[in-house]
Parts: sequence; C-alpha cells; structure tokens
Amino acid sequence: MALKQTATSALLALAAATAWVGAAGTAQAAPGEKIGTVDTAFQWIGRDHDILVEAYDDPGVLGVTCYVSRARVGGIKGTLGLAEDRAEASIACRQVGPISFPEPLKKQEEVFSERMSILFKRLRIVRMVDPARNTLVYLTYSEKLIDGSPQNSVTAVPVDRAMAIPLRK
Repeated sequence: MALKQTATSALLALAAATAWVGAAGTAQAAPGEKIGTVDTAFQWIGRDHDILVEAYDDPGVLGVTCYVSRARVGGIKGTLGLAEDRAEASIACRQVGPISFPEPLKKQEEVFSERMSILFKRLRIVRMVDPARNTLVYLTYSEKLIDGSPQNSVTAVPVDRAMAIPLRK
C-alpha cells in the first residue's frame, strides 16, 4: 500500500506540473468546485476510477448553481491527465439564493467548458432561455473534435414570473 501511495504522490505532482504548463497557454473557464468523489474501481498505480461531483455557479445568473457528476478514468493515464474520460455526465441546476441578472442573457450560450482529455474532448454546459415559461434550461454534453457524443443531460430552473429574464437584443 505504501508503494501505491508513493507512486500516486509522484504521479500527482507530475500531473499538476503538466496541467499548469497546459493552462498557461490557453484561457479556460473557472473550474468547478469539487463537492466529492466516489471510487468505482481500484487501481494498483495512480488514482482509482471514480465519479466526480462538482458545483458550478452560473456567472450570468447570480443565485443559480449547477451540480455536474461525471466519470473519471484512474490509473497511470488518468492520474497524468492522458486518459480520455467517458462521455457521460449528469446535471442538476438549482436556485441557491435570490436570482439576479448582472446583464441581459443571450438566448443560448455556453457557460462552462472543461477538458476531459489531453487533446480533443471537452465537457460543455450550455444555458438556454425559455422566455415563454420564464425558465433557464441547462444542457451538458461532451464534444470531441472528430466524433462528439449524443450522451447528454438536461435540467431547468424556473424563474419567478414577477422577474422577467432579460434577453440581449
């Protein structure tokens, strides 16, 4: 077990350095706040396969937080950030405080994006406005440069009818 912990520590340090170098060259959305993880399969070297739950506060809608769960590959490749995570995610967005809009919203826009593999795969969260029902609809899916996945999840946050959702013209 000590060998696994030593190897895992070394791999995590290398992964952190790799991620820092990669992030320095590209602009990225703010990462989600880790809520927790659940191990799904033991790995001898590197972190175990797991399901990660993160919270993302919508920057365009104060008072709304989206909770996203997704599978992460472990082992050596997963620990180094070289593995391609599965294209499966689940989303639940909730009102967590008074809703307000710092500025008018686009009818549809990507609000979060996070890398799922070292090169071509991203987890995306898109916010759509349904003005007829005064509701915010959030969709999560993965996108791959060559072949995206139809796996997706959707959730909705109704806004009090007394407060119209401001839309950009």
